[in-house]
Amino acid sequence: MHETSTPLVLPATSEGTLGDLPARLAADRPGRVAFSVRAGSGWTDVTSATFAAEVTALAKGFVAAGIGVGDVVGIMSRTRYEWTLADFALWAAGAVPVPIYETSSPDQVEWILGDSGAVGVLVEGEGHLAAVEKVRERLPDLAHVWVLDHGDVDILSHDGADVDDAELAARREGLDRDSLATVIYTSGTTGRPKGVELSHGNFLTLAENTAEQIAVVVKSEGASTLLFLPLAHVFARFIEVLAVTAGVRMGHSSDLKTLMDDFASFRPTFILAVPRVFEKVYNSAEAKAEAGGKGRIFAGAAATAIAWSEALDAGTVPLGLRLRHAVFDRLVYAKLREAMGGRVQYAVSGGAPLGTRLGHFFRGIGVSILEGYGLTETTAPACVNLPDAMRIGTVGPPLPGVDLRIADDGEICIRGVNVFREYRGNPDATHESVRDGWFHTGDIGELDDAGYLRITGRKKEILVTAGGKNVAPAVLEDRLRAHPLVSQCIVVGDGKPFIAALVTLDEEMYPGWAANHGLEGVPFAKAKDDDRVRAEIQKAVDDANTAVSKAESIRKFHILDADFTEESGHLTPSLKLKRNVVMRDFGDEVDALYGG
Repeated sequence: MHETSTPLVLPATSEGTLGDLPARLAADRPGRVAFSVRAGSGWTDVTSATFAAEVTALAKGFVAAGIGVGDVVGIMSRTRYEWTLADFALWAAGAVPVPIYETSSPDQVEWILGDSGAVGVLVEGEGHLAAVEKVRERLPDLAHVWVLDHGDVDILSHDGADVDDAELAARREGLDRDSLATVIYTSGTTGRPKGVELSHGNFLTLAENTAEQIAVVVKSEGASTLLFLPLAHVFARFIEVLAVTAGVRMGHSSDLKTLMDDFASFRPTFILAVPRVFEKVYNSAEAKAEAGGKGRIFAGAAATAIAWSEALDAGTVPLGLRLRHAVFDRLVYAKLREAMGGRVQYAVSGGAPLGTRLGHFFRGIGVSILEGYGLTETTAPACVNLPDAMRIGTVGPPLPGVDLRIADDGEICIRGVNVFREYRGNPDATHESVRDGWFHTGDIGELDDAGYLRITGRKKEILVTAGGKNVAPAVLEDRLRAHPLVSQCIVVGDGKPFIAALVTLDEEMYPGWAANHGLEGVPFAKAKDDDRVRAEIQKAVDDANTAVSKAESIRKFHILDADFTEESGHLTPSLKLKRNVVMRDFGDEVDALYGG
């Protein structure tokens, strides 16, 4: 059994809640730009003082509407400024905001609002309103439904004008860092989502200490970030709190189709994303270079970036490599950085393993990806790589106030300021997950000699072949998804004589790849049966197999007709694979891989 921990940087305290943050920042630096809000083709700045005033006005509106201390209010919207405004206003009013993914079905909306006991919900537009109205008669506690696009934030703020400041102060006087701040529902990969209760201290203490730990990222002059991940996800929610805590200028973007334009105009200094976003950036750049007849230049630039980053880890960068890197910096890397706004120095990656290839590539082009690890139950991050002491391929050491333990069976266990209170109304699940003060994550990992954590698999997803070989599918799946033609995949073989895979093709990347490889006449619908496409997928499989032993390698694969998507029910909103659903829906295809 191996353990490591990082002590708190700031002294532990029970004082202060998330609802106090806006006023605290306004008192400290009232004129500082706290947010930039999309306005047409540009951005409108919102100062700390203005944000605090808007939070107070909306909080009073919730009070006037009858929202009490401890009342639950749902928020269902795309990522936008009003989401963050409502979050902090509910905290300022002593209420408990509960996020709902804006893509959730009426059944999921009903479960979250009903299980949490919500008395109100703030939705974005007509589509979200329709989802709520379909189930509203089965939610007797739901007294209020507000719609952002109907101007209800302004109406609430107006209606609360007569609420006294002392009323808000009195509401927060009875709260401290142990008080419930939010309930975030898990992705539901193995059944009904569980409501994870997180306290004000879970967010606030972790954010304050994280800000000190990575101060060069979030406390540098002019630090800014563009938030585009769903705020219903704990990762984005923590960054929202971290940004307000550290004084980071933050913007919101909700349309991935305009994301690169938003990067160019907002010009963030750091971003956060899941690995699939970084894979898309790399694959799109590669495809664009190949289409312009510069495929060899990009390949050379990519290889040089990776070699340069690896040489940094080795301690010496040879002169020839430094010269090649300088040339490609002018020809290629600067353009890639400019596409992200030109000022990005750091990115934070979480949600799934990044892979060493992408980690070295991005550091080599001048954007260091700080890979981290955490779960909803740990208020997002438990570990993160340090800007001045990165170990690519790991998820870094524990954050301040966090303890890590590797159990005898390899399971990662976590204890600390970030660990949740309990699963709402589910004591059995709580007692199963938290034992002797340690949260058992279900993930498998190992600690290196410096106390950096490496994720090696998921306990419940370990495949055991008929020959008794234990196989962690994530290693193979991550390598496969890195190929531009591959959208999603699932590695199978539990109880079978060998390992195999189901693969889906990336419809967005296919036209460019087809044009670059002489397949313009082959429509996407027929691509999976084309021998040249199958040969390319075999190359991707062969590359993935280099990461494992022969007994763990993929022997056969099948390309499916359709993709795994959130809409099809095969991915969670955070793009995690619902393995049980995939295995149920594609059982015949799996059986066919083994001869029926």
